[in-house]
This record gives sequence, C-alpha cells and structure tokens, in this order.
Amino acid sequence: MAKFVTIGYGDQAGYDRTDVAVRDEAHAHDARLRAAGADVGIAGAAVQVRNHDGAGVTVAHEAFMSAALPVAGFAVIEAATMEEAIQLVSKTPCAVARGVVEIWPLRESP
Repeated sequence: MAKFVTIGYGDQAGYDRTDVAVRDEAHAHDARLRAAGADVGIAGAAVQVRNHDGAGVTVAHEAFMSAALPVAGFAVIEAATMEEAIQLVSKTPCAVARGVVEIWPLRESP
C-alpha cells in the first residue's frame, strides 16, 4: 500500500454551517481511519525552521504557507491508489464542512 499525506483546510464558519449529522458522520469516518492505522490530527501552531547552509538555526513562530482557508489538520493514510485515497478523504470533516483536503503521495527519500 502507498502512503499519502493529507492536509485539511477549513474554518470554523464553514464547519458551523454544515449539518450536524454530516459533521458527526465525518468525525466517525475519521475515527474509522484512525482505527485502520491512519495518523490523523488537528493542526496546532506552526513553527518555521531554517538552517541555511548549516550556518545556524533560525526559528519563526508562524506559518510559512498561506491559503484561502487555514490549515485545520493533517493525516498520513495508506491506500492502494490515488483514487482510493480520494475516496477515503472525501468523507473527512474538512472535505464535507466547506473546506478542502489536499492529498500528497509520500515517496521514500533516496
């Protein structure tokens, strides 16, 4: 099975506008993904780390990425194909609550 990193984007307003039953099923879906071995979590505060040319570490307590919606969470899932990964994340809270989920194939580094 291939591994995929997912990034969920969404805001509280979109979440609040989504029917409670739809949200509850999305959270139950996340619980099933966790039970199947996926690492799923809500995004905390971001920290940027740099060490250009190995000359010294600098840290900034802020996100580097910017998007129309804030980052809400991350997951590492396993699926046989990208199509299966799409099906798995299509039922998650960010996907159903007016947000969006990106899926990134995770390739092993050399």
